[in-house]
Amino acid sequence: MTMTSESLTGILARRIAQPVDPRARRRAVLHWIDWMGCVAAGARAPVGAVLRAWQRTPGRPRATPSLLGLAEDDYHALLCDAGPANVEEMDDMHRAAILHPGPAVIPALAGVARRHRLSAAQTLDALVRGYEVMIRIGRAVGPRHYFFWHNTATVGAFGAAAACASALGLGEEPTVWALGNAGTQAAGLWQVRLEPVMSKQLHTAHAAWSGMTAASLAAAGFTGPAFILEGERGFLKAMCEGADAAAITRAESDWLIHDTSFKPWPACRHTHATIDCVLALRDAEGGVPLAFEHGVVEGFGDAVAICNNPRPTTRTEAKFSLQYAVAATAQFGLLRPEHFDAEVFTRPAFAPAMQRVELRVGADISARYPAHYGARVTLTLAGGRTVVHEVRDSLGDPERALPEAAVLDKARALFAYGGVAPARAEAALASARALLDGAADSAGPVPPALLDPLFPEPTA
Repeated sequence: MTMTSESLTGILARRIAQPVDPRARRRAVLHWIDWMGCVAAGARAPVGAVLRAWQRTPGRPRATPSLLGLAEDDYHALLCDAGPANVEEMDDMHRAAILHPGPAVIPALAGVARRHRLSAAQTLDALVRGYEVMIRIGRAVGPRHYFFWHNTATVGAFGAAAACASALGLGEEPTVWALGNAGTQAAGLWQVRLEPVMSKQLHTAHAAWSGMTAASLAAAGFTGPAFILEGERGFLKAMCEGADAAAITRAESDWLIHDTSFKPWPACRHTHATIDCVLALRDAEGGVPLAFEHGVVEGFGDAVAICNNPRPTTRTEAKFSLQYAVAATAQFGLLRPEHFDAEVFTRPAFAPAMQRVELRVGADISARYPAHYGARVTLTLAGGRTVVHEVRDSLGDPERALPEAAVLDKARALFAYGGVAPARAEAALASARALLDGAADSAGPVPPALLDPLFPEPTA
């Protein structure tokens, strides 16, 4: 056994060299179409408009495709594919790792698939492997890392590198190099969440770019540090106080993509259990708008700390407000992206409703986090009647999984919200269904509708 193979990255490289089974490949199809829907919806946001305008800068050659249209080069294409994917806060998520694999792994993989004309099977297998590495490292970094660092950004570089290394057919040693050089580029500080800026969209783009570049360089013989994770000046010691390195190599009975959640509501995942509770209470009261005199949300500590905003002033702040989640769900029921537009959350009726919502950390709910994202909501209705509902897991988590049809319906709705032409949207959905029906196991190429631009080429 070589020194390299004894490293954590060496162990990961051997782990992802195992064959991917048809069930995991099928699951990968759902994450791919989910990512496409998130990109389409995010393109409608101001950051999407900035990216589209940036692509139209006169004089730029546009030779590299992206979902938003054609870009200047590989990096610009990745920015356009990765940047908008988390705008609507509907990107897939792994609870224990507290990260979103899709927006970092899939854009990098899509770039490799376009350039090298990969088969559907190669591409989907690589997606499963990229998720595996990203989740394993993500669940090891510890809560102190998440306080300062955006896990999706820092750990996303490893996931993108693993996926691209698999797609390029790299062996164990060059895969270790790719992971090492991705890890030395890990970045993404949470200061971006404290200011009304677009920088968060750079996080996923940089992760995808650094991972794809690291794998491409490794294919050419560019070496990288084997002990980037556990080394004396490596990722875990430098950036992950209280890390649990054993979580990286823990034995599992299945690929970890199956533990990744789909998000049905366009808000921070920490609000979803609360939304589920209010939906249940609303349905129990006849499914009509629910007026309440007082509300109490009991959640886990991160939910209360991150999503305590009774006076949101921006779309992003509304998505990170438990108070608005309660008020909006009570009024509208099933939440859609348009419910977080400024003309909606600034309606006069919402301000007093949000002030009537009290947040508390529930000790029992916090004890189960992050393995379970639960909440308990108590509403006092007119006349003083009190109703309570609790969920242990959020809708879309493995314990409350979304059916395949619901994931496809979500993508269709996001395509429509983003303004994708109906024929183009249906072509993507039809391609996903064909892969689900068995084409994913063939040696045929990735269907063009899953790689080609969702929007027409921008004009100069």
